Amino acid sequence: MHREPKLERFNESVLSKYQVYNSIFLTLPFDDISKTGSLLPLFQEICEAGFKDNKNPSEIIESFFSKYQDDPSEENQISLLFRFIQYIERQVVLFDAIEDASFPIVNNMDGRGTLRNVKEEAEAKEKTPELREYLKRFNVRPTLTAHPTQFYPGAVLGIITDLDKAIQKNDITLIKKLLAQLGKTPFFKKEKPTPYDEAVSLIWYFENVFYQSVSKIYNYIQQNIFDGEDIGNQVINLGFWPGGDRDGNPFVTTEITLKVAQRLRSTILMNYYRDIRKLKRRVTFSEVDAIIAEMETPLYQSAISKTGKIKMSLEDFKSKLHQIKDIVEEKHQGLFVEEIDDLINKVNIFGYHFATLDIRQDSGKHDEVLKEIIKTQPDLLPKDYASLSNEEQIEALTKVEGNIDPETYEDGITKSTLSSIYAMQKIQEKNGENGANRYIISHSEVPQSILEPFAFLKMCGWNKPTVDIIPLFETVPDLKASPDVMETLYNNPVYREHLKRRGDKQTIMLGFSDGTKDGGYLMANWSIYKAKEMLTEVSRRYNIKVVFFDGRGGPPARGGGKTHQFYASLGSGIENEEIQLTVQGQTISSNFGTRDSCRYNLEQLLSSGVSNEIFSKGKNQLTDEDRETMTRLAEISYETYTNFKQHEKFIPYLEKMSTLKYYSKTNIGSRPSKRNKDAKLNLNDLRAIPFVGSWSQLKQNVPGFFGVGTALEKFEQAGEFDKVQQLYNNSVFFKTLLENSMMSLTKSFFALTAYMEQDKEFGEFWKIIYAEYKRSHAMLLKVTGYDQLMENQPAGRASIQARERIVLPLLTIQQHALRKVQELQEQGHSAEKMLEVYEKMVTRSLYGNINASRNSA
Repeated sequence: MHREPKLERFNESVLSKYQVYNSIFLTLPFDDISKTGSLLPLFQEICEAGFKDNKNPSEIIESFFSKYQDDPSEENQISLLFRFIQYIERQVVLFDAIEDASFPIVNNMDGRGTLRNVKEEAEAKEKTPELREYLKRFNVRPTLTAHPTQFYPGAVLGIITDLDKAIQKNDITLIKKLLAQLGKTPFFKKEKPTPYDEAVSLIWYFENVFYQSVSKIYNYIQQNIFDGEDIGNQVINLGFWPGGDRDGNPFVTTEITLKVAQRLRSTILMNYYRDIRKLKRRVTFSEVDAIIAEMETPLYQSAISKTGKIKMSLEDFKSKLHQIKDIVEEKHQGLFVEEIDDLINKVNIFGYHFATLDIRQDSGKHDEVLKEIIKTQPDLLPKDYASLSNEEQIEALTKVEGNIDPETYEDGITKSTLSSIYAMQKIQEKNGENGANRYIISHSEVPQSILEPFAFLKMCGWNKPTVDIIPLFETVPDLKASPDVMETLYNNPVYREHLKRRGDKQTIMLGFSDGTKDGGYLMANWSIYKAKEMLTEVSRRYNIKVVFFDGRGGPPARGGGKTHQFYASLGSGIENEEIQLTVQGQTISSNFGTRDSCRYNLEQLLSSGVSNEIFSKGKNQLTDEDRETMTRLAEISYETYTNFKQHEKFIPYLEKMSTLKYYSKTNIGSRPSKRNKDAKLNLNDLRAIPFVGSWSQLKQNVPGFFGVGTALEKFEQAGEFDKVQQLYNNSVFFKTLLENSMMSLTKSFFALTAYMEQDKEFGEFWKIIYAEYKRSHAMLLKVTGYDQLMENQPAGRASIQARERIVLPLLTIQQHALRKVQELQEQGHSAEKMLEVYEKMVTRSLYGNINASRNSA
């Protein structure tokens, strides 16, 4: 059957529908200010024309009020601007819902990168046996993290879901009612969510999306690639951070950790209960009906139990399901056996844990805990521990054993750290070992960073801990040092014995977000690539299977963008039998928010591993010349970015000219925006989300391109551009980096902040950013041969352009409000009341842009 090009499908199914439904939305009479809906399109036209005429945001707003309002008071102007913000927030929701509803139409659900495509390619190349063998050991683990940069409250998520269904059916009457409901439903969160609130919000996706999508993928693999046989591998595992991630979040307590684990368990049990109820209506045969009746009540009681008491063990549950299957196959011609197999597969994948709750803490906090233990428990570690050599410290940490009671310590970091270990033991007892069996150490720099929490486990009576100790290497220097750190651990007999008990497998986490903040875009990605190669080499030398867990954010600056293409490009020099990555913020809803998009994107990740291992094996290796080119590009980019970062105006610019300080006021996450809340702002303490997000709100997206243009231009000036061209043609890895950087440039709009060029304090600094933007834009077009950015992704480009157009009036209001804030701050106490109003306007304007960007932080 003929399929229209993807761009045409997008235009017909998304843009055309948006225009129709948006016109309905704008004419709904639900606001107190007359004609707001009719004025917004006029304001949008004024904004577009104003920026073309080089007007600043305040001039644009003045010209709008001059043209369409009869000399309104400042109070009336402010009121209308706030109403515009509310409308635009909801326009973004409408666009989200339409794009979600159209996902299976715009995207080819059986096309490139899907399992059906993988199966057919394997058959065509006679590689089905290799595909089966690989799928017996290959796994994908998406981990939803405690960084919710999307602010939609539960009520709005529900409306989006209902809108999605109504749009698919083209039910205009219901759509109109839902749009009216959307107009009256509050978006703004008056209080910050707790880590438990975050967990509940994200578990919604597990319960309503992943549960169904993951099982469909597994069932397809089992039936179509393994001909119904047992795969012997889960293929997809789920990870979870809210409630377990303590790094920089003082609000995560042991009580919350246990509560989140219980919520995960009760949610999966309730899903099983619903499936058993459905099965009961189909498998109504003799013998089977009695077994199902035995299962129903215990499952329900276990799901709703406030004490977490389990009325039916996981083993008993599995046994009864297999019993039912055997009876149906032997005595009832296998009727509805597919439904039974589906539930068996779900239970094998999700167990009683649903997702693994990771525990994470910063190595600096572990140092504090260790000092406190040495002071209070002299029998466990030497008092002169700090003055011991590295070898002596390592020996002391690996040989320590004990049974510390956290209650002997006052509330603080030592008590909370030790009690979190006992919490892991409790979770494993209730949810199974997969409930909480990973301890991640941020800012791992030396072997002691990894061995300190290993020692804490043993100090808490866990002599043979069923826990994977996972170092997180983030900065460029730490990435360089990581192979030596791991080799020291592999050579330690105690730690090596621990790894043997864990299946000779070591998981290592690498941080794209802080890596980019530290070293810039090219250097961060190249440093991680090289670190993976070196860590693979050293691990293979010691017969250890290394698994890489990538700490990614949404935008290219934080490791986002075309991740499936990235994993397909790694080559055989990097261990790739598991793909583990963090998923957060708008990326959760945009990539995994519906069952169709979730299944599609999980299949893309699965196929990227298959492609790298089976279809492209040996093809993605970089030549020595290409490696030298990549290294030089990264070094030039690093120097350029580092000089820019060290500019005396870098931090002041973010503080005064961006929305940085307003992120903490949005109440979209439980975590503080800085690791050290009392300290003066510095880049090391600043979290990646507000850092990258602030550049996104400015529409400058510096972390996704700064240094790229200069690096490419240096090769051009040296007459060596053919080397860059060769690298681009030879390396899918490099091509992916540049294509992701083009996404950052596409989402930039410097006309918004062009007025800053005239600013006495920051004019020259703004010019530096704009010059690098233009340089990167020109050089990327040259190396790719494109006439415009993202030329090879026309539908993706069209989606970005549509979203950017929707939020342009909102960004104009935001910049106007920032200018007013600066003006009012100079007036002192007399302007405090109005200052508060305009600061609120800045904060409120963040939300719509955050959601429209879909991967802003």
